[in-house]
Amino acid sequence: MKRIILHWTAGGYYPTAAEGEFYHFLVDAEGKVHKGRFKPEDNIVCKPKSYAAHTGGGNAGSIGVALCGMEGYKDRRICGKYPITLSQFEGAMKLAAFLAVKYGLTVDRTTIMTHYEFGFKHPSTSSYGKPDITFIPPYPWVGKNEAGDFIRSKIRWYKTKMKEV
Repeated sequence: MKRIILHWTAGGYYPTAAEGEFYHFLVDAEGKVHKGRFKPEDNIVCKPKSYAAHTGGGNAGSIGVALCGMEGYKDRRICGKYPITLSQFEGAMKLAAFLAVKYGLTVDRTTIMTHYEFGFKHPSTSSYGKPDITFIPPYPWVGKNEAGDFIRSKIRWYKTKMKEV
């Protein structure tokens, strides 16, 4: 695996069967991790209907981690009925740290990114313009263009805690 791409589902707080088709892991409102239908290794070679299609133009070699929520998101003032919770966000960061260790990934802008960042770097893909993750409700002071760096700093911190255990 070459990277982890973080998303929100734009749905409710708990994963649906349909969402499980698109992401390898989904994190609910309490921070509980749910496995999607496909394993990360299914995205090494993306065969039709045999992989998690979470990032248009960027699925090959990518692990899709989604936070359940943000249905109705418009902007930081209108983030819908299911804003990302603190427990959920921190649970997703712990999961991403675990996956980074498991798959031997460094934590940098090329290996850990938001769906928004991937689309921004690849404007010719269907991921261009996706808003996830551009706003983190538990940390409202983090700006749109800072969200990825904030996420990577959290994941680095959780990685150091894993080594201490």
